[in-house]
Amino acid sequence: MRAVVIEQLGGSEVLRLREWPDPVPGPSELLVDVEYAGVNFMDTATRTGGAIHGRIPFIPGVEAAGRVAAVGPGVTEFEVGDRVAWVFVYGSYAERAVVPAAAAVPVPDDIPSDVAAATMMQGLTAHHFVTEVAPLAEGETALVHAAAGGVGRMLTQLLKLRGARVLGLVSREEKVPVAKAAGADEVLISSGGDFVDRVKDLTGGEGVHAVFDGGGASTFWPSIEVLRRVGTHVWYGPLIGDIPTVKMFDLPRSIRISYAVFSDHIHTRELLLEHSKDLFDKVRDGKLRIDISRRYPLGEAKQAHIDIESRGTTGKLLLDSRL
Repeated sequence: MRAVVIEQLGGSEVLRLREWPDPVPGPSELLVDVEYAGVNFMDTATRTGGAIHGRIPFIPGVEAAGRVAAVGPGVTEFEVGDRVAWVFVYGSYAERAVVPAAAAVPVPDDIPSDVAAATMMQGLTAHHFVTEVAPLAEGETALVHAAAGGVGRMLTQLLKLRGARVLGLVSREEKVPVAKAAGADEVLISSGGDFVDRVKDLTGGEGVHAVFDGGGASTFWPSIEVLRRVGTHVWYGPLIGDIPTVKMFDLPRSIRISYAVFSDHIHTRELLLEHSKDLFDKVRDGKLRIDISRRYPLGEAKQAHIDIESRGTTGKLLLDSRL
């Protein structure tokens, strides 16, 4: 089969299309013909060594959707021909992938495979943020960083469905309409931590109930500054810049900080199925829009990484493993 292989860590140039042995499913595993694989910042960090994967060489990519080609011993939930999607399974930048059956979710017939692949990482991340980490109530206010980005647009839409007011931050003027289209009530342009006074003005000096901050170290303390008393800082930027150091007595106004880890909040198969089903239901009902900005042939993974790292993209990037 064809696969994108990393044989040494480094820049986007280390992503090479290679012939690779077909994987074989073991007990409780599926062999899947991959249709679309999601491109994520996690993949770029894995490529450079910022996220630990394992021994080189390896196939990157952790998110995809496709059709079951074979099942390993002990698999009872899926059959050959079923459509499935997954996240946090390495080896997804390939024509075929072995996926633990426990990590796969069924894809409904009326959800296209590209939409399913584009929903998993960003959708499940945003979903557990707004339902588990900071479940805002109607009328409460959130500040969403990178509101035109993949997670940011998901967060904005899901927060609006809960009745929250959303203040969005974007880095460039051309991203304002994207954040607005996702439902942001106000959109501010900021490339760092210069948003504090404007957010306080928009909240009558009170601050926001929650900040969803994927901006890394540069936005960490400004985000804390705009929280109201007992507000929640949802931080999810460990792969972007330095990791902040926090002293407990430096935290003001009894705020709460969460380093929101996916595996802590969606830690059982039942929760994985529950969250993914709710996302697919919202997509079907038109309540959640999945924006796919570009689909690349598998051999253009290098360009996909260049594009996502430029931070000039606004929609989901996918690799089409059939091309």
